[in-house]
Amino acid sequence: MDIDSLLKSIKRIHFIGIGGSGMCPLAEILIANGYTLTGSDNNPGDNINKLRGLGAVINMEQVPENLVQFSPELIVYTNAILPGNPELSAAKESGIPCVERAILFGAISRMYSNCIGVCGTHGKTSTTSLLSQLLLENGKDPTLVIGGRLPLIDSHGRSGKSETMVCEACEFKDTFLELSPDTSIILNIDNDHMEYFGTIENSIRSFTKFADMTTNLVVYNGDDANTLKAIENMTTASSKKLVSFGFAAGNDYSATNITYVRGAYPEFDVVYKGSVIGHVALGFPGKHSVINSLSAIAVAIENGLTMEQISATIGNFKGAGRRYEILGEFNGITIADDYAHHPTELKATLSTVMSMEFNRVWAVFQPFTYSRTKTHMQAFAEALSIPDFCVMTEIMGSREVNTEGVYTSQLASLIPGSVWFETQKEVADYVMSKAEPGDLIITLGCGDIYKAAQYMVKCYEERLNG
Repeated sequence: MDIDSLLKSIKRIHFIGIGGSGMCPLAEILIANGYTLTGSDNNPGDNINKLRGLGAVINMEQVPENLVQFSPELIVYTNAILPGNPELSAAKESGIPCVERAILFGAISRMYSNCIGVCGTHGKTSTTSLLSQLLLENGKDPTLVIGGRLPLIDSHGRSGKSETMVCEACEFKDTFLELSPDTSIILNIDNDHMEYFGTIENSIRSFTKFADMTTNLVVYNGDDANTLKAIENMTTASSKKLVSFGFAAGNDYSATNITYVRGAYPEFDVVYKGSVIGHVALGFPGKHSVINSLSAIAVAIENGLTMEQISATIGNFKGAGRRYEILGEFNGITIADDYAHHPTELKATLSTVMSMEFNRVWAVFQPFTYSRTKTHMQAFAEALSIPDFCVMTEIMGSREVNTEGVYTSQLASLIPGSVWFETQKEVADYVMSKAEPGDLIITLGCGDIYKAAQYMVKCYEERLNG
């Protein structure tokens, strides 16, 4: 199926699972481009309400009758739809063209002459969000597809009127290879999604393909050995501009005179090819944030922003949703939520919060997938030994079956003083019974551990309100 040609000849598109964070921005873009959107979902929420407000007709049942009612010319579904879903089964038997979300995402990326794809094992959402906010606040009006919520727009995406599209490019199952980037950012390449890639070498090869596919500019982490391998293996390097960033002075963009406000929020001079070109003060914490911001600064400059504009607006960005997101403070106890789910991410986040002005840090972690937990068991133990206290739930298997007998109890046995519980309510109740004024409680993981944070917030609010 030639999805690009099909999109030029049709108007009615139906999304199965339209309310998902990855589906909603694509639906919004298509509506803005004149398509008639219908959809189905099982879960009501803000995304459903938003799309209905834009004109989409959405049924809250995933049943075959939807296809008869809406008569779509194209059906889009996500890999999150479980096998045997009656609407998807009917769609695939209907003769109507059906495509997975990644295929449509790729076609949409080709609707813009300046598509910027942000990839890497860690930091994609934060970097995509920061770059998006820099462009938005300086009048560039980009189209956005982000893996997390950008507080500035309270959404995962938007449809802009310019030719610039900024999108998060996820390597899971090579879905980013469906995109057509004009500019790419490669933040890092780490040992993740090995249930798909098998080896780090295979992962590097995929990032090389992404860089080779990029038409104009590749901005890459010059400090990361695996990223350097991906760049060295490119076959099209001579046909595009390559720009490096990192702490090392030999990179095109680097940082000097780094200081940390309140122990964690970086300020530094931006250096380009050996000369200081400006000073920035970040509104989000962590040493790793320096690296992420350098990549965004480099691309922002390539897209016409001045260093003066960047310096004036970069501090307005306080982080993306679920990236050290402060949910509230209750009688001196701070509750935050973070998406970290890989040992490298946990180490960065927990090292950062331990340098901040909290008396004690409670890390509440939900391991995600059995394969990742088994592969990185020792590294998880090392990262989760950083905070004062570690409390965990049982592993969220998601798409996997626990065929190898991997359990949170095994991880807990490697972390001195840690405890674990089966349910999130048990975890939350335990932590609330122990936390004291001046403490930080931070939930961590890419599953639904945020629900434990929300539960704690609700409980504390009820206590305060009597």
